[in-house]
Amino acid sequence: MTGRFAPSPTGDLHVGNLRTGLAAMLIARSSGRGFVIRVEDLDPVAASREHERDQIDDLAAIGVVSDAVPIRQSERRERHLEIVAELRDRDLLYPCYCTRREIREEIEAAASAPNDPAPPDAYPGICRELTRSQRSAHERDGRRPAWRLRAGGELVSFLDRVAGERSGVVDDFVVVRADGVPAYQLAVVVDDADTGIDQVARGDDLIPSTWRQIRLQQVLGLGTPEYWHLPLVVAGDGRRLAKRDGAISLRQVVASGVPVERVLEALLASLCSPWLEPVGGDPSEPGWAMEQAGRFDASTLVADPVVIEDLRALWGDGTA
Repeated sequence: MTGRFAPSPTGDLHVGNLRTGLAAMLIARSSGRGFVIRVEDLDPVAASREHERDQIDDLAAIGVVSDAVPIRQSERRERHLEIVAELRDRDLLYPCYCTRREIREEIEAAASAPNDPAPPDAYPGICRELTRSQRSAHERDGRRPAWRLRAGGELVSFLDRVAGERSGVVDDFVVVRADGVPAYQLAVVVDDADTGIDQVARGDDLIPSTWRQIRLQQVLGLGTPEYWHLPLVVAGDGRRLAKRDGAISLRQVVASGVPVERVLEALLASLCSPWLEPVGGDPSEPGWAMEQAGRFDASTLVADPVVIEDLRALWGDGTA
């Protein structure tokens, strides 16, 4: 039994990412599970080893450390493509030549359809039944296809340990991008199954992905982990955090004069409502994580978004 945290090395982790990673570790440890970090570096353009090192260092600074050498998704591409081949052999994939604009226009045209249970951004099936000659015509035009799963429009439900019962209709989603890179939805499912992940704690912005991932688990005959979708840290107006919101990475906050320990205490206090006392100890020491997990009560997890200014109020300005 293992939990995981899986950041994408495309930039600095902001304090909201670190809060989710801390929660993922505590949820895993407090339930007697192992814990691993997985590097989701599928994007060959945006991902970098430098960002990966910085992210792992920042996580370690607040005591979030993997039990094993972090796994890189990019190094598992052969395995991902094996699953793609299996799905193709079962005639569960089809090529999609649509541009984003074409998909958007089709969605907008169908937006007024009554009693449609599909989500508003669901793929409308433009390429699902293309003939061989139609496919050839697209390829002569130089279009490279993505590959979509024939998901069947199934309604998928799951019980989230934080967000409660959730249901959604699954559209035909992409499992291989047009550049040949296996897509996030497929890689996540395969990697979780292959590495024994049975608990997934992550941001609640990924709830819409969960129905797709569960549907793929069903198609492949894989087990479904338990899911914990945690509210995000947001700006004052509810937006996702961005550079314009000031010092939001650990390095920026520490550079402003706030000790790492104060940041860590603020993150812990924001996770569980009664947990306001200092954490104590050295996060780099063996056993620190288990000691904190012993104080952690997952039933008290805060279920509402946390505003960055509230976090700043908890860690103060570094002078107190």
